[in-house]
Amino acid sequence: MADSRYIEAVGRRKTAIARVRISESAKTSVTINNRELSSYFATDDLRRTATEPLSRGVSGHFKITAVIRGGGTSGQAEALRHGISRALVEYDARLRGELKKAGFLKRDPRSKERRKFGLKKARKAPQWSKR
Repeated sequence: MADSRYIEAVGRRKTAIARVRISESAKTSVTINNRELSSYFATDDLRRTATEPLSRGVSGHFKITAVIRGGGTSGQAEALRHGISRALVEYDARLRGELKKAGFLKRDPRSKERRKFGLKKARKAPQWSKR
């Protein structure tokens, strides 16, 4: 694969959507919305979550660029993880078993429940008063 060719995939989590492009490179680098990984995600935990698929039996180095929209920081990190995993499977189908076992290829369906009328939040009711 030449440097000009890339593989694109989309990852999602809650309301966050990550468009991910990977291409082979001399060393691994991750750029998100034109910013380095370390400046985009403030904590080590989020950085680890986002790049977890790269530590799962992947040989080689990749240049990863992503455009992430919507959601909060943890949702964006997990959307990025989902997108990277999908792109890696497209790159090498042998990685599918390892990534699937780790749960990185499944879109996490959990999202915020809608608010119902008469309640303060989705399930929180106003304080009950006897009189």
